[in-house]
Amino acid sequence: MTSALRSEALAALREDRAHAAILFDLDGTLAPIAAQPSDARVPEPTRHLLIAVARRYPVVACVTGRRASEARAMVSIGTITYLGSHGAELLRAGWTEAVLDPTLAEWARRIHEFGYEHDTQEVHRRRVRLEDKGAIVAFHWRGAPDETAAREAVDAIAADAEEAGLRTHWGRKVLEVRPPVRFDKGAAIASFLRDTDVQVALYVGDDVTDLDAFRSLCDLVEEGRLSRAVRVGVSSDEGPEEITAEADVVVEGTSGVRELLELLVAG
Repeated sequence: MTSALRSEALAALREDRAHAAILFDLDGTLAPIAAQPSDARVPEPTRHLLIAVARRYPVVACVTGRRASEARAMVSIGTITYLGSHGAELLRAGWTEAVLDPTLAEWARRIHEFGYEHDTQEVHRRRVRLEDKGAIVAFHWRGAPDETAAREAVDAIAADAEEAGLRTHWGRKVLEVRPPVRFDKGAAIASFLRDTDVQVALYVGDDVTDLDAFRSLCDLVEEGRLSRAVRVGVSSDEGPEEITAEADVVVEGTSGVRELLELLVAG
């Protein structure tokens, strides 16, 4: 999409900044995907633009599958809100600690137990990595020497999780094991925006979990809680087709997101 078309799509936000919310996914959106999640970084030019966005718009948040505290440390901006673990955690701008949804506290213990029980030597041998996301545990196989064998090990973990009554969610070379309680980026955004004076909202994302955010914004418009929503899909070789199919605006990779930030602060 050309800069002119992107600028036109963003006009409603720029014209009413006082009542606009700017919401971003993190990995694959603000930060390029890395072989190891711990190696992912938000490029400095992107971070400086995000600071400028936070100065111009009253509601800015990062909505991520990472722990909220981890996301804040990665982005290194304390003046925006972080909705972590797909909305299970809330770390508002200026807060020192994230708050876990109380309905998930007991499930978090059970999820941790499941994760560490399945973090076996055989799983390590296949180079599957466990990530603790608070109320979620994730098994990554990106970069494994034999990704087919690694995926087979993860498939077995998924079967065990479902047999134990837990929920499974698949992303880009990652399995997340979650509590059997509904929480996702869409529900988190709806809750976060409930007590704000936001009329127009933008969400930028690249993966399956971001579709929940897209659909939630559409629901908020239909309910009359928002007058306009702008859904921005970040295209990539590994991203789901639905992201670009459902988006109002499509940008190419994290460099396209940086161009979008430039448009948000222009003028």
